[in-house]
Amino acid sequence: MTASMSWTCAPAQYSITPDRIEITTEPRTDLWQRTYYHFQNDNAPVLQTETEEKFFSFVVKTDFTGSHHRFDQCGIAMYLDSENWLKASVEYENESFQHLGSVVTNHGYSDWATTEIPADVKTMWYRFSRREDDYRIECSQDGQRFTQMRVCHMWEGAGKIRFGVYACSPEDSSFTAVFTDFKITACAWKPHDGQQPD
Repeated sequence: MTASMSWTCAPAQYSITPDRIEITTEPRTDLWQRTYYHFQNDNAPVLQTETEEKFFSFVVKTDFTGSHHRFDQCGIAMYLDSENWLKASVEYENESFQHLGSVVTNHGYSDWATTEIPADVKTMWYRFSRREDDYRIECSQDGQRFTQMRVCHMWEGAGKIRFGVYACSPEDSSFTAVFTDFKITACAWKPHDGQQPD
């Protein structure tokens, strides 16, 4: 999979092998559009592959042992352009807790949905699933049992898309994020009861 991936905002330091990706973040890198904070940040490194497949799931394990400063983060992303993208990650807050959450940005406005988790959690699995122009994000602490974080619609997500991983440090910080165990599978997000099968 890594052989087909390409960068948006490539970082200065990174390592890519067939079964492992490392990204060393640079200070003041982020993805956010307008809502509440009013600023627009669009310089986080995102490493993605491209597909027109309408039904699939992407799984990856993230290791953020090195995160130590407010908003340090790494996770999955689907970056279409600066005003249409989504991401899911754990964002460091302090020595007590972190934010496990996701951001969906449609037509230039971001949201942020989070829940607090203990600060000693240092790894997280994600599963990103596509059903045409609707998407589901799940997380797991063991790579076996996944729980839903959110379901969303992407207004520009009906055709060819790009998806993969990202890491950034919005404030004056840097750490190395590690991504392993990535795979693409048949869509694990099944039709809702009562829907016609695909």
